Amino acid sequence: MCGIVGLFLKDRSLEPRLGELLSDMLITMTDRGPDSAGIAIYGAPATGLAKVTAQSPNPTADFANLATDLSGAGLPARVTEKNTHAVIEIAADRQGEIRALLTRLRPSVRIMGAGESVEIFKEVGLPGDVISRFGVRAMGGTHGIGHTRMATESAVTTLGAHPFSTGPDQCLVHNGSLSNHNNLRRALLRGGMTFETDNDSEVAAAYLTAEMASGKDLGEALTGALDDLDGFFTFVVGTRTGFGVLRDPIACKPAVMAETERYVAFGSEYRALANLPGIETARVWEPEPATVYFWDHEKAA
Repeated sequence: MCGIVGLFLKDRSLEPRLGELLSDMLITMTDRGPDSAGIAIYGAPATGLAKVTAQSPNPTADFANLATDLSGAGLPARVTEKNTHAVIEIAADRQGEIRALLTRLRPSVRIMGAGESVEIFKEVGLPGDVISRFGVRAMGGTHGIGHTRMATESAVTTLGAHPFSTGPDQCLVHNGSLSNHNNLRRALLRGGMTFETDNDSEVAAAYLTAEMASGKDLGEALTGALDDLDGFFTFVVGTRTGFGVLRDPIACKPAVMAETERYVAFGSEYRALANLPGIETARVWEPEPATVYFWDHEKAA
């Protein structure tokens, strides 16, 4: 029993409030998952730059002089520390170099997510504590997703927390359990995917990454998941410009959505949406089983 939230903003005037709104939504879901929590915030990309969110169990040591050491290794970088995480900004065309460099220079550092627009912050603890540690309320952006976890499939660790990110500007939060994740993991490994955990939700994220790498958009990848993923699941997925929702054909995991002219919102329960601006006039509905819901800032909703 995990808690999921998501918010896709149509009205740009709400963008400075994304972190505030998403934080309140996630805190409302605290009793659905006390183990760990995380949020992905998507913002407007800076031309020519990419962002890598990294986490360390010893941030004081690992992040000290990190920008200098990366630059000394030939990769100019700007490092902004945020508690146990750091956002590393580098040239967009050099994203492929950062993982190997961090492994060599800071072997205990792990990458939470990377891309042109996404920042991912997750840790063990309650949503309110995690949000406070990273200053999420002050963050602006275009869309975001969040998760509070009750562990069933794997250990309670930072890496095991959601969102899971397995491709540039892609991440997933999941409530449920997949029954064929071991077979899917083996197939994805043969295709070149890598994994940080034994969590079934990471397999779902990697599946979508592989499908989109083959040329599908998020909506098409989610449609394929209905045939290829077995088990119970509600997914909320983010891409650089998009936001998608999918429930399995049985749809036993709770979900509710709301849409106004200003936003699209998702919550595991309605109380996560109750304080959003204009919710009293929103179209509110329960997502249908085996139905893909997909919005994108670069396409018609």
